[in-house]
This record gives sequence, C-alpha cells and structure tokens, in this order.
Amino acid sequence: MTNTHQVDVILVGAGIMSATLGVFLKELSPSLSIEMFELLDGAGLESSNAWNNAGTGHAANCELNYTPELKDGSIDISKALDVNVEFDLSRQLWSYLVKNGAIQDPQSFIHPVPHMSFVTGDKNAQFLKKRFEALTAHHCYHGMEYTEDRNTLSKWAPLVMEGRDPHEKVAATRIITGADVDYGALTRTLLTHLSNAESFKTHYSHRVVNIKRKSDGLWHLKVKDTKSGEVRSVSAKFVFLGAGGGTLSLLQKSGIPEVKKYAGFPVSGVWLRCDEPTVSKNHHAKVYGKASVGSPPMSVPHLDTRVVEGKRSILFGPYAGFSTKFLKNGSLLDFFRSIRLDNIKSLLAVARDNMALTKYLIGQVLQSSKHRFATLQEFYPNAKPEDWELEVAGQRVQIIKPDPKRGAYLQFGTELIYTEDHSLVGLLGASPGASTAVFIMVDLLEKCFADKLTDEEWLPKLKEIIPSYGESLIENEKLCQQVRAETAKTLNLESL
Repeated sequence: MTNTHQVDVILVGAGIMSATLGVFLKELSPSLSIEMFELLDGAGLESSNAWNNAGTGHAANCELNYTPELKDGSIDISKALDVNVEFDLSRQLWSYLVKNGAIQDPQSFIHPVPHMSFVTGDKNAQFLKKRFEALTAHHCYHGMEYTEDRNTLSKWAPLVMEGRDPHEKVAATRIITGADVDYGALTRTLLTHLSNAESFKTHYSHRVVNIKRKSDGLWHLKVKDTKSGEVRSVSAKFVFLGAGGGTLSLLQKSGIPEVKKYAGFPVSGVWLRCDEPTVSKNHHAKVYGKASVGSPPMSVPHLDTRVVEGKRSILFGPYAGFSTKFLKNGSLLDFFRSIRLDNIKSLLAVARDNMALTKYLIGQVLQSSKHRFATLQEFYPNAKPEDWELEVAGQRVQIIKPDPKRGAYLQFGTELIYTEDHSLVGLLGASPGASTAVFIMVDLLEKCFADKLTDEEWLPKLKEIIPSYGESLIENEKLCQQVRAETAKTLNLESL
C-alpha cells in the first residue's frame, strides 16, 4: 500500500451534499486540508444529476404530502413551514457565493419557475382550498394564489387544460417565487470553485473499499483508484460520507454501533421527458398532483419545466419501480450485500407493515408504456406519444430505521448518522435531499464543530454567509421578507 497520508477532513462522494459541506468548511476555515473521493469519473453524476431528480427547489409550495389533513379536518402546515424556510438557507448561501464571485452566473443552475398544485374532483378541490387558506394565513406563503377558474388555469398551465373535459372540477394554487434548480450543474460549479482553493483535492474514479478507526483516534480509509488499481491509505479526524446509496455500506464497514439494525429499501424510477420546443414553450411551471394510495412521497406525479444546460424540457413522473441497486451506477447485489444479522428483523418488520407500498411498486414495475402514457394524459390530455421518451431517474434508498415498538419503520426524507463523538457522519435517505443540502450541512456544523461556532472563531463568518442564521424566518416576518427580496435579486428569481 502506498501514499499513506493524513488530512483534516475527508469527503466521500462528489454530489451536492459533499460539495456544500466543502464550501462551508473552506469559507469558515480556509487552512483546513480536505480531500474528496468519488467513485465515478465526474461530479454530480448520481442523485445530484439534473435528470435524476425533479430539481424543484423544494420549498413545500406545491408538494401536497407536506400538508396532511388531520382527523378534525384541519390542515397541518408545520412540516411545510420547516421545509419552506430550509430552502431560504440555500438561497442565502448561493447568493453569498454569487456576490463573492464563486458562482459567476446564477442562471447556470437556477431559473424562476412558478410552483403549482393541481387537483381534480370536488373532494380534492376542497382539500386544496383549505390548504391554501391555512398556508396563506402565514407570511411565509405570501403571494400564493388559488383558483378554480378554467380561464385562469389555462393561462397558468395551458398544457394542463388543453383538451380537458369542460365539466371536470379543477382547482390549483400557484406561487411565482418558485425555482427550477439543476443540482448537477451547481455541484460542478461548487467543486470548480473548491479546486482553486489551497489544500483541497478531488479524486475521481476512486472507490473507498474500507473505513476503520484505529488506536490513534483517526479514521483510516483504504481507497482504490479504479483505473490504475493503486490502493492508498488516507486518514483524517473528520469524515463525511455523502455517497448517496453507497453510504449505508460504508457505515456498515466502519463498524460503528450507531448504524446497527439500520437497513435500506431501494426505489428506482423513470420519467417521461419531452424536448420538443413547440411543446415545452407552452409550459412554464412545476405542477404537482396528489400521490396514489400507498405510494412513497417521492412518487407524487408532477409535470415539470426543466432548464438543463440552457435548454427547456418537460419532465413527467416519476414512475416508481424496484431495483436491488443502491446507486444508478451500482450493482444488482447492493441490496443483498447490505443485509446483516443485526438488520434482518428490521427488514422483515418493514415488509410486514408496508404491504400497500409493496403492492404499489409491483404495479408500477408491471406498467406498460400505454399505462404510463395514460397517467401523463391525466395531467396533459393532448400529449402525443411521439413527443416523449423514457428517462431513467436516480436511484433512491429509503431509510429502514430501528424502532423499539415496531421493530423498524420506513422513514422518508434524510437523516444524518453520527458517531458519539461526531467525528464520522453519514447521510442516509432521499427526497427532498438536494434542496435541503444547506440546511443539513448547517445542522452538521452545529453538531460536529460546535466548539468552533463561537464569536472568536467561525460564527461571524457563518452569519455573513447565512444572514438569517440564529433567527427564525417562520417567526420573524420582516427578516423573512428581507432575505427573500435580497436573494431573489441576486439569483434573478421572482419576488413579491
């Protein structure tokens, strides 16, 4: 083994999570030595890739699953509010980087696109109106509009209304401050910026084959160059595992007790994609509907405007499926290799309690192209098959989390797994993922570098990067309005 050396920080995975953490650490402490290892030959090629996610810039504007209807008929907006202001943290970091020249052109990755929720039928319209009233009672949702008027809807989303049954009940909400984000392009921009920093190195085509803590207190990683075959050993005081579906395996290899009984449930999927300019020019919105019964939150159907490499397209889906891969570029053996004696009971408990999800996924896998297209036509009645092609979506690994009462449960969303001393952190989970990268990394900084977040060290700089840090945008209406107006101006987004 050659090239044994030590650095301050190791980042595993060259996606939006690791890139965001790398930017924070280099801004807060430029002298830190950081090395990043990525299995693929470029940055942002897995879950961060533009075609592997919806790029919604999730702010809980249009995702109905964030606002459940309670038994008493009221709408719970607490989760929506949390997600809504989490995206404000992203906007603040990106604005800071634009102002400081790290991001030359915000339109290289972000574009203003209205966010809409669209439903049909009296019952769904009643729910949507109650949701609208609950959300707009709060300042975070200032500017959201609601309509049942077909003429208005035809202006908001022409494709959604063309050819629709004139007697069908329709309703929608819209907020024009939404965004479309190309997280792959953003990741590459951030890593280009970091590549110019001192003591920051990125190694592509490198697989982390083992990770162990030794008696010196450091984490030692054995890393293989997949092209040359060379194996090296690198050690660090702090390691972040942001390898998407590959994180669970690395956590298991580390032997930390915190990951015992955890397992992963892989969900694959495909989109329908339209690049036809005569079609895409008539759709400027991200239109979300209601999820099917038993479907995971990431499978909420949506008809999305996408802007990737300057070209407008429309994406519809996702259609969920099942694959035993944990990464889109992974192996069909990934799921089986993740099974351990300590997590078999967790897997069985989730299988027992999620029959509806299993049935849903089987149905999705067995869907014909004709059935897929029929689902698209529920959103876009006049859609023509020749304008659309299949696009394989990114692979997602949902968290199977141990639970004393149920044995385990399937957790949607993301979670950081920390060692007791916070020297090793792994990110598990999926949607909303990329959209909350900044929020997740701020949480990581608070837990892992608490001793540095003082007035004498990192805190002043962190407040410069995130001006609202330490304040609640949910509670502070004036600050919320100020942050949104300033970041909208810097990022060329719509403002109200």
